[in-house]
Amino acid sequence: MRVMKWSMIALAVAAGTSQFAVASSQDDSKGFFGDQSLKLKTRFEYMNRDFKNGARNNADSGYRQESGISQLLTYESGFTQGTVGFGLDAMAMGAVKLDGGSGHRGTGLFAVDSDNNPEKSQGKIGGAVKLRLSDTVLKYGQQFVASPVFATDDSRMLPEVATGTLITSKEIKGLELTAGRFTALSKQTGMARDSIGGLPDEDGNHGKGLSNGINIFGASYSFTDNFTGAVAASDAEDYFKKYYVNLNYTLPINDDQSLNFDFNGYKTKGDDRGDQVDAIGDGTLGVDNNLWSLAAAYSIGAHKFTVAHQRSSGDNAYYYGVDGNSTIFVANSIQISDFVGRDERSWQARYDLNMKTYGVPGLSFMTRYVMGDHITTNGLGEGKENEWNVESKYVMQEGPAKDLSFRVRFANYRSNGAYSGYASDNYDTRVIIEYPLSIL
Repeated sequence: MRVMKWSMIALAVAAGTSQFAVASSQDDSKGFFGDQSLKLKTRFEYMNRDFKNGARNNADSGYRQESGISQLLTYESGFTQGTVGFGLDAMAMGAVKLDGGSGHRGTGLFAVDSDNNPEKSQGKIGGAVKLRLSDTVLKYGQQFVASPVFATDDSRMLPEVATGTLITSKEIKGLELTAGRFTALSKQTGMARDSIGGLPDEDGNHGKGLSNGINIFGASYSFTDNFTGAVAASDAEDYFKKYYVNLNYTLPINDDQSLNFDFNGYKTKGDDRGDQVDAIGDGTLGVDNNLWSLAAAYSIGAHKFTVAHQRSSGDNAYYYGVDGNSTIFVANSIQISDFVGRDERSWQARYDLNMKTYGVPGLSFMTRYVMGDHITTNGLGEGKENEWNVESKYVMQEGPAKDLSFRVRFANYRSNGAYSGYASDNYDTRVIIEYPLSIL
């Protein structure tokens, strides 16, 4: 069975290499050191969650506040010259807690020690080897992944890190093929190689999330400059099989106006232990789910107005996490809620403002409101939820602090009594300062 899964990867590579480009990336290689890069990203993050009616998890305070600073150092070599290029990638990361004791823990910025106090520091390292033939790259080891069916999350101090093999092929202009197999996923607050967690075994002990591996495949194609499409699929053994599709079209109206349409859809089918999952803790088992969203955005000058509709259906809510906490590429996945409850229907209204038009390049604002209802619960009636977000960001445009960014995010989340088991009412405030520095 595993041979069949690896044959899928081989087929993807064969399809990508059937038409070699006249001038490939490997032909233009400047060597192992000639194309190398070394980057350091420093991040400060402050997070405050105020649960007005008490936290859902009584083990944590209803008022949570933590802050810390992290650094992520990434090295990427070039590829050696020749028909097949060889290279190495490496990463080292660490975070230090600045504020937040046991009474205020629970934001997700830091893991907790044996005394239930937030860890004062945490860190991890990793590396990967890579090979390139023409415009096809094979990488094995620790890496970041951004597939719609397997994506590493980077919303806290340190990112998730996946361990496995990923093949990316860009042999045909406009077409990108990806295929891979991953056997471990380190969560943002977990320093172990495979710490994402998993379903309980017969003794009630939680196993490792990807101990049996996940296979992924993806393809994206640019039909025109304004129309793109993508498909992806995954098989997380003992959990589920997941399928994804995306269509994105931009209609230019004139130099100052455009209309964009973005469709995203998922289909999840339970597999073995996945059929025993209780996705939201309401006693309903199974992970079979259909989820889709359609967003339309009208841009005019500095302004963008977006409306979106999203629907979830099936035996349970949309389930993810073992495949990465960013594996949800839909319109209404926002700061706190993803609006993916069982049978949920949700609407979004959003407004973006780019201040470059008004003489302040790098400054932007965003606000959005999402309302969800029609949620099926375990005998508690119709579930409902809503969330309002406000965000502002400024990026330095020049000088020694170029690319230094300041970001403030605020969310107000509410749910009715029938759906309060999913998340408690709360105010969520975050301040994020990032400074990316290119050393080499």
